[in-house]
Amino acid sequence: MKLFPSGHATHPQWRMAAALVLAQLRAQMALPDYASAPALGLLYITDHYASEARELLDYLSGELPEVTDWSGTVGVGVSANNAEYFDEPALSVMLLDVPADQYRVFSGVAPLPAHPQRGPGGFVAHTALVHADGATPDLTGLLAEMAARTETGYLFGGLSASRTASVQFAVGGNGNIAGQGAASGVFDGGLSGVAFGSGVALLSRVTQGCQPVGALRTITRAQDNVVLELDGEPALDVLLDTLDVTLDGDPQPALRKVRATLAGLVNAGEQPQGQRRTGHFGTDTRVRHIVGLDGARRGVALADHVEAGMHLAFCQRNVAAARADLMRICAEIREELSPEELEPETLLSALSPGGDRADVPGKAEATAGAGATRERRICGAIYVSCSGRGGPHFGGPSAELQIVRHALGDVPLAGFFAGGEIAHHHLYGYTGVLTVFVDAA
Repeated sequence: MKLFPSGHATHPQWRMAAALVLAQLRAQMALPDYASAPALGLLYITDHYASEARELLDYLSGELPEVTDWSGTVGVGVSANNAEYFDEPALSVMLLDVPADQYRVFSGVAPLPAHPQRGPGGFVAHTALVHADGATPDLTGLLAEMAARTETGYLFGGLSASRTASVQFAVGGNGNIAGQGAASGVFDGGLSGVAFGSGVALLSRVTQGCQPVGALRTITRAQDNVVLELDGEPALDVLLDTLDVTLDGDPQPALRKVRATLAGLVNAGEQPQGQRRTGHFGTDTRVRHIVGLDGARRGVALADHVEAGMHLAFCQRNVAAARADLMRICAEIREELSPEELEPETLLSALSPGGDRADVPGKAEATAGAGATRERRICGAIYVSCSGRGGPHFGGPSAELQIVRHALGDVPLAGFFAGGEIAHHHLYGYTGVLTVFVDAA
């Protein structure tokens, strides 16, 4: 793969912003290190353009006829290399130099096969970039089902975030996905995205934005979304003790602290990673809002279903921890791109999914010869960050993306600020999901 052409711009008129992006793409496509005729495009727009999404997609498709497949969605912000556009009219585009037999665009009207199996042309889904509507019923179940349609079970992406229409883009095969019929390439609701075959090498990491403020505990009694007991103690009492507050007298100071507190959940049966060892959350932890207090039952209501056996730690957003964790995952990716000389079995083990990382190699990396040194470069990156993060949270405009660029270098990047982040088969909050496409030099 060659470098992925990318472009980004802001302008009150979408057509002017699109023209600026097209100029950047065409200039890069004329350079020898960049792909000259990529067929797959990713389009991310802010919600200022949501009502004109169809016209924008038609315009880009007409100006770039070689790009036959499109995917993307809307966010309250979009990201690019070293820049973010938050709460302003903008778009970010990246054209992926991926072989035609190594990807498939999917949507609700043209889904992937129910199980990993060879589809038309012998394609088998290995991983998938997923865009989803947060209002979709049983979204967590749908994500688990989608993960089961891939060989690795690894998804990455995020939920649309919009104050207007929550649009998604899905176009395949010269404007029509098989089964799409007369539908345009602009959808709302459900899931859409791009599935990649095993020949596309990815490195993907999740970075957390919250830090635990109390011990990791086990939920011993719960009902629906209400945690009733933690390690046999009333959950509300544990929360108040953790925050060192009381509801007696004037409850307002205590409620202000509770509003600034969230809950990190780990599924029952999963061994919690990270916190017991480092005091930070691992990627097995999913942060959820506290949505209410049940004084009668001394319970704590969360914005998720909970059950006995799950692990919980109360947490708060922490800028220093978020910066440190973002730098950590970038450093891990850089380290993976310049491995020391390895035997083939060791190389395969180093690149396999495990721990709090997700490395999804293509066949080329898994079959390197004895003593081979695989110097790989980043052809492009996708960064999906929580809409509650962004530059202001990190200290200034575009600060979050500047950290990524400082760590990874001047690489093509596109992404958006989401209403929730998708990694593995889980839905996260207050996190960032960084995925890079790599190629052997």
